[in-house]
Amino acid sequence: MSVSLTEHSPRNGADRPVPMEWTRNIGIAAHIDAGKTTTTERILYYTGVVHKIGEVHDGNAVTDFMEQERERGITITSAAISCRWKPRFGPFKGVDHLVNIIDTPGHVDFTAEVERSLRVLDGAVAVFCAVAGVQPQSETVWRQADKYHVPRIAFINKMDRVGADFLAAVEDMRSKLGANAHPLMLNIGEGEDFSGLVDLVRNNAFKFDESDPMGVNVIEIDIPSEMAAEVASYRESLIEAVAECDDELAEAYLGGEEISGDQLVLAIRKATVSLQFVGVIPGSAFKNKGVQSVLDAVVNYLPSPLDMPAMPGHAEDDSIVEIEADDAGKAAALAFKLWSDPYVGKLVFVRVYSGTIKKGDLLYNPRTRKSERVSRILQMKADSREDLEQVRSGDICAVVGIKNVATGDTLAEKNLGLALEPPTFPEAVISMSIEPKTSADQDKMSVGLARLSEEDPTFVVSSNEETGQTIISGMGELHLEIIRDRLFREFKVEANSGKPQIAYKETITQAADGEGKFVRQSGGKGQYGHAVIKIEPQEAGKGLEIVNETVGGSIPKEFIKPTMDGIKEATRNGVVASYPVVDLKVRIVDGSFHEVDSSEAAFKMAGIFALKDALQKAECVLLEPIMKVEVSTPEEFQGDVIGDLNRRRGQILNMESRGALANVSASVPLETMFGYATDVRSLSKGRANYAMEPSHFEAVPPNILQKIVNQGLF
Repeated sequence: MSVSLTEHSPRNGADRPVPMEWTRNIGIAAHIDAGKTTTTERILYYTGVVHKIGEVHDGNAVTDFMEQERERGITITSAAISCRWKPRFGPFKGVDHLVNIIDTPGHVDFTAEVERSLRVLDGAVAVFCAVAGVQPQSETVWRQADKYHVPRIAFINKMDRVGADFLAAVEDMRSKLGANAHPLMLNIGEGEDFSGLVDLVRNNAFKFDESDPMGVNVIEIDIPSEMAAEVASYRESLIEAVAECDDELAEAYLGGEEISGDQLVLAIRKATVSLQFVGVIPGSAFKNKGVQSVLDAVVNYLPSPLDMPAMPGHAEDDSIVEIEADDAGKAAALAFKLWSDPYVGKLVFVRVYSGTIKKGDLLYNPRTRKSERVSRILQMKADSREDLEQVRSGDICAVVGIKNVATGDTLAEKNLGLALEPPTFPEAVISMSIEPKTSADQDKMSVGLARLSEEDPTFVVSSNEETGQTIISGMGELHLEIIRDRLFREFKVEANSGKPQIAYKETITQAADGEGKFVRQSGGKGQYGHAVIKIEPQEAGKGLEIVNETVGGSIPKEFIKPTMDGIKEATRNGVVASYPVVDLKVRIVDGSFHEVDSSEAAFKMAGIFALKDALQKAECVLLEPIMKVEVSTPEEFQGDVIGDLNRRRGQILNMESRGALANVSASVPLETMFGYATDVRSLSKGRANYAMEPSHFEAVPPNILQKIVNQGLF
């Protein structure tokens, strides 16, 4: 890890405006309404990007630029923006750093935005509410960051609220997230009395200048005498925790040496980058308190592109090749987001991992095996943009001119010969039919849906072969509602939608044999295909596995793949209610062929018939999506909330009290949760909040299955 302020890495290009050591690519991520966008707005103000703070509740936040975001007061799409910051202490003090920020959504329906952002970021600021602590979507975001090995710091927001408890929130992080979380600062007062911070790293204190409502100025003060013992204890705990990750600091500490602020900064940075430590800062973004300390922590503790391990890529021979951040290397970038801009057309957001990309360069896409020319390079500032001539390793930008591209594609020099690992996305859990109101809207709707599904990997468009209806699928009711709204506003399509339907699945509960034979004689050359299979259940989430165990050429080699294709096709429609069949292993064990009449088409049909035959014998069950639901309600309504969840076939997992609030966690079938937002408001006189996210699939109980069938919901 380089912290030199005078010598830059040789991997920096000579004409690079900001060395990679002084670049930070970070995301702001958290549960809905924890204050991510409010925090981002303050960051933009303190770094001079804006001169007037925008507010979410006023609908004028810079990073919430979509009409739907401003109307609803939530973030729907991740917004990228760049700013500069000079830290106020530490070894980087006074050095101008480039900070690229992505503000991500908090609502679970838009979890794909968080997923793809974390895939390309080097670090993250996790925002938590000081009153509610770790909430359900906070856990989801944390797991996503764990999956992509993203170092992070935490900001405990809303310290000005009644019931705020900084240390309880830190303990929540340890118990619920398994994080090695330690305060970097302690709050002086809380709620209305929140007036300052004690910096445990520098061992000093400051209060906020109440005459400066924008929070730019702070006043250094002595550590309050009543906090002296607490500060000493927490500083010692901080040093001990960091010393476990840094031998040099441990040696100095055990030797009785005084640990300087700069020493501690470097040790915390090393521990954070290695994912062994999470520093936590209290504050109130809305009241402009503590955000500048978060910016200092971003620069001092989160990694630069040079601190990150080399990015693995898959070569054409399936070997793993590592790409290092180097301006002089071969160009390699990952397309992590697509966006249709009304002025410049298709924007492809990319993270450059190696080399330099210039305007006019040809970039090769290994998936399409085609090269396309970059016509423009843009540095995004939410919904505004600035033209660039070139971008380098570690940069995040948008390019124009790449047409045939999908989220997760690699864009690189043709002779590089590898593909970077794409982000992964959850499957859709809810569907509904959609149809244009007039025939004139039909073509526009097709274009609009194609564009929107291209932008959003969790939004899927399909056709129902039996009814001819267009079916749209997504992550939740709000997700599909936003899609409909965007169709109307951006593509001028008037459309009717059907009632949302659950994305059920089917699976088997026991092993079974199946045989499929396709024989047709029509006077000339006939058709002959014959396959014998065995199927057995697999553990949840294993998916479909097909293996060929034929011996002696009972099915010729050239007909094995068509047989497998037929089996795959047959899994799209199960025998219980025509939903996809998942989590089974299929073994092709025998079959026969005809020297003249056998064909690929015949064996594909034989595969279909064989699987259908086996499924009829395998005790198939219908699986429904189960949601993890967490309700935060005043204690007087706790009984009503629990009773309502039980009526919805919910299973209560946990109940805990936090001040005057009760938090209820439950697993509830999605089928029973439609309209819950209205119902929980009625139960609690508008005072309860809830969050819901997909958890797993479970078999539908027989009595419920019969009820659903009787209602004709399939």
